[in-house]
Amino acid sequence: MKFKRNFNLYIGVFLVTILLFLMIVSLFYTPYDINEMVIKERFQGPSIKHLMGTDNFGRDVLSRIIKGAQTAFLVGTVSVGVSFLFGTVIGAIAGYIGGWVDEIIMRFIDALMAFPSILLALVFIAVFGASTQNTIIAIGIRGIPTFARIARSGFMQYKEFEFVKAAKSIGAGHLRIMFIHILPNVLSPLIIAASMGFANAVLAEAGLSYLGLGVQPPEPSWGRMLKEAQNYIVKAPWYTLAPGIMITMSVLGFNLLGDGIRDMRDPRE
Repeated sequence: MKFKRNFNLYIGVFLVTILLFLMIVSLFYTPYDINEMVIKERFQGPSIKHLMGTDNFGRDVLSRIIKGAQTAFLVGTVSVGVSFLFGTVIGAIAGYIGGWVDEIIMRFIDALMAFPSILLALVFIAVFGASTQNTIIAIGIRGIPTFARIARSGFMQYKEFEFVKAAKSIGAGHLRIMFIHILPNVLSPLIIAASMGFANAVLAEAGLSYLGLGVQPPEPSWGRMLKEAQNYIVKAPWYTLAPGIMITMSVLGFNLLGDGIRDMRDPRE
């Protein structure tokens, strides 16, 4: 019954499935070459030939939107993976060991959280240059504190449980206790955070690309497409709507997916 009324999960899965389908399709097929410029076909409205119209260079908007899904998933998946891996390990060490180790690690995490996330990403990219790889690293770094805090809280709680004390009594090593006995019990909130973190990563990549500091040409990015389209919002509104809708779908889909998983796992339900 709980699963049947979990509409957030349904809608989230539906939207994410559409995006995942576009990403898979982009690996093998796009209606046109994403960088093919046909000047005489500039600003053509949606038609059978170009379902989402063309842009200011005569490029097919649908092809670039589909390819942009690949960019969004690449940045989202790898950056969240970086945040998840490093954040979980750091939080696990702080929560399990405690004491002065916990104090030092958490003060570092607090210092990292003191910087606004977008400012931290901007500083990193300003220092190391704008590229897809640096965008992924910048977004990944800014997500580490979230996972570290969740992991620390879980490890601090579970290290006092009887099953952990029993594992210690039979001679289990600390690494085995941390990652075989405790970590599986902490994974649920971490997975929920990863789903919502993916939405934030897509939004951050779009924002950085909009500012010209994210994914660089000729690779398509929904954020940069939105930047290019704003000058033609009256002349070619379809050019603005297409990337805007995709960014909205991505953020909404992964946030609803995270909410749905959280509701499903909530013992109060």
